[in-house]
Amino acid sequence: MFILYAIPLGVVAGYLIGGRLDRLAELHFRWGWLAMAGLLVQVLLFSEAADGIVGRELGAAIYMASTGVVLVAVTRNLRLPGVALVALGAAGNLAAILANGGVMPTTEAALASAGLGERAGLSNSAVVADPALAPLTDVFALPAWVPLANVFSIGDVLIGLGVIVLLAAGMRGRPRDSPSRPEVST
Repeated sequence: MFILYAIPLGVVAGYLIGGRLDRLAELHFRWGWLAMAGLLVQVLLFSEAADGIVGRELGAAIYMASTGVVLVAVTRNLRLPGVALVALGAAGNLAAILANGGVMPTTEAALASAGLGERAGLSNSAVVADPALAPLTDVFALPAWVPLANVFSIGDVLIGLGVIVLLAAGMRGRPRDSPSRPEVST
């Protein structure tokens, strides 16, 4: 949910630097369908409907694979402004998830700060004692009074910053080639 805040911030930043929303149509995100498929798998995986259908081991494998799929799609677009930050954040998140057996560790304190409790079924964040790569895990939290409060990682921050840059730069558009002046021979 943290990343959802990046979208309006990116649009506001785009307007502040003289951009126009319609210029976002000029961005060509390659393999966007693959990224959307990976994210959709995660939405379904962590829904209450999936509880009891997908066990923890299979759920962890699906989570790791879908996160990797999203990262592949993101790296296909490194030419776009801000996407390198998104890729770095996604790689950090994937590293933490892989190092912890298919779960993104969080802390009880972060969950409490966000006004959340540990979920009984599959969850993208779970309390893990002594997590590997602890600085890359969901150790931060949006406070409970913030809409869509949740825990997040430094990788999520990088992804959010990358989305802001991508949207703002995309709204600004590519610099147009100036008309060439005819050469004058002397």
